[in-house]
Amino acid sequence: MTVKETHLKDCYVVEPTFFKDNRGCFLLEYNKKEFQEKTGFVGDFVLGNQSTSQYGVIRGLHLQKGEYAQTKLVRVVKGKILDVAVDVRKNSPTFGQHFAIELSEDNNKQLLVPKGFLHGFSVLEDDTIVSYKCDNYYYPESEDGVIYNDPDLNIDWKIKKEDIVLSEKDRKLSEFNLFVK
Repeated sequence: MTVKETHLKDCYVVEPTFFKDNRGCFLLEYNKKEFQEKTGFVGDFVLGNQSTSQYGVIRGLHLQKGEYAQTKLVRVVKGKILDVAVDVRKNSPTFGQHFAIELSEDNNKQLLVPKGFLHGFSVLEDDTIVSYKCDNYYYPESEDGVIYNDPDLNIDWKIKKEDIVLSEKDRKLSEFNLFVK
């Protein structure tokens, strides 16, 4: 496994070990000991989620607040996404900055999104399957977020405006300047 820290403190791109031969392929998706040694993450993943989406869908930007905050390890099983993490830890040197990376079934990269970060992704291919592990359970009452097209964050989601598909919940998210007050 190769681990590279992004320009956002504590946010890592993880490239799992991948083997391919005439029989097919094998991906070592997660090794707790090695993962902890290379990222410093010492929690346990307690929840696994998977979504299937079509091109143009944007999910996020979301987070869980307070004691229900979550660290996430995100990967794509099929298709391709633009995965985005935004540091909203007020004392962080990278507060308010975002990192975006394409995750796909072809590159097998994963993104470790730490507690205190907004997370979201745009779907760049039809029938994309995203899988992610969380180190805390989901509590709807602690969920919060920021609208995908926030002018302060200025994220390029790699989707044409007319092709964007949002949930009703995501349409109602606040702007970053209101979120951080």
